[in-house]
This record gives sequence, C-alpha cells and structure tokens, in this order.
Amino acid sequence: MKEILYILSAVAMISCTQYDSKQQTTDNPSTVVELSATQRIEAAHSKTAFLSNEIVQFDIVLEFGGTERLNGSMILATNSSKGKIVYKDGRELYYDEDLVYADTSFNNHGSARFAAYTWSYFFLFPYKLSDPGTNWSDEEQTTLNGETYNSQKLTFGEGVGDAPDDWYITYSDTETHLMEVAAYIVTAGGSTIEEAEEDPHAISYHDYKDVDGVALAHSWKFWEWRKDSGLTRQLGKARLSGLKFMTEDEFDFSALEGMVKIK
Repeated sequence: MKEILYILSAVAMISCTQYDSKQQTTDNPSTVVELSATQRIEAAHSKTAFLSNEIVQFDIVLEFGGTERLNGSMILATNSSKGKIVYKDGRELYYDEDLVYADTSFNNHGSARFAAYTWSYFFLFPYKLSDPGTNWSDEEQTTLNGETYNSQKLTFGEGVGDAPDDWYITYSDTETHLMEVAAYIVTAGGSTIEEAEEDPHAISYHDYKDVDGVALAHSWKFWEWRKDSGLTRQLGKARLSGLKFMTEDEFDFSALEGMVKIK
C-alpha cells in the first residue's frame, strides 16, 4: 500500500532551508550535526514552516465501521494548544490545553473529550514528535505489508496527556521521511495497557499535497494492526479538504456561551 511520495518543489525548497534531510550545519561551516530520526520526519513535514502559521483549518468527513463519526470543520492552533470542532449539525467542541468544553447536546462526555483530542492529535502528530515527555526507541528498518520503512516506538512520560500509557509505532518513508503509518493503542476510557494491546490499531496517511510550502495528508485510513502481520482489516477512513492557514485575528477560539466543561 505504500505510496512513493514526492513533495512539490516549494516544499523541498523550504525544507532544505530548515534542515538537510540527513544533516544540519551549525554556525561553524566545518561542523556537521547528524539529524535524529524524528528531526528528519519533522524536516520532511516542514515543521518550521508549519509552526510559522498560527492556525490551520480544514473540513473533515470521518467514518468508522461504516458509521459517520465526524462531519464538519476543524480549526486548530498549529502549536496544538487549542482547537475547535464545528459539526455540520451545529454542535461544537472546544479545547484549550487540558480543558474541554462542549455544547449541551453532547450526552456522552467521555466520547466528546476523546473526539476533541484524538482527531486533532492524528492531524498534528508529525509536528509533535519532540514534545516534552516523548520517549523514542532507536530507529530501525522494518517491513510492513511488504514495504520497508524506518520505524520507532514512542512512549510517554508519567502524567503526559490524557492517556500517558498509550504508545505509537511510527513508519516513515526511507527516502522522503514522510510519516506513512502510525500504529497505536488506546487506553482512554479505562482500558489497561494489557487490554489495549490486545486490539492495536493504525492510521495510514495518504494523498500528501503542498499547502503553502507544507506537505499535508488529505486522506487517512484506519486499520487493525499486528506487529507480525501488519495492517490487516480496514476499520475506517477520513477525507480532509479545504486545508488552509489562518491568523488568530481571523478566528475566535473562545468557548461559546452555555458550553459545558468536560472533565
């Protein structure tokens, strides 16, 4: 399923000004610093250019198990500090750091909090690899569904995020270093690590396009995943459209009056 991804010339030019795909020079031209595996992924995704913008907005239609889970717009701070989901039916979710607000039509507060953080995290994931509290294994080359990738395992420090026991295994292209697949477990909702590891999933990123010098995936697929057999049964999909960058002056991130704080 692996796609050979080529970034448009604008992306390549910007990425090269931030990082070389394999090395970075310091102020001393004779000194060469080897980039880490995560830095190569960040460079491929033009992290510096992405973070130079304040807000990213896009429409998303997401299905899981044949059921539409999300149809609306997502407006996210590029530094992941806050975000809002505006559903087509008028419902809204809003998060600001560790606080989540929802309008009163959300009966299941647990699923609302999950939605507020999960879908935004999948979108922002390539830009959060160096967040405080992230712990990475050594990079290795591995095979997934017949294709070779660079792979690493991500775990989190104690107390990091809503579900610090979650882990991810990333699969990036060996040449472009773009993120292609991330396997993961979900412990949110009270599952133990052992229970979550009995049913690991994965997200695969597709249809990368240049948006103002940044490579952004325009479609996702969700899978059952096993370390030995790889991606097995497809569980869901998402289509992203209308991706654009904005400034904070163009959007009001505040919670609507009457929204309920979700714990």
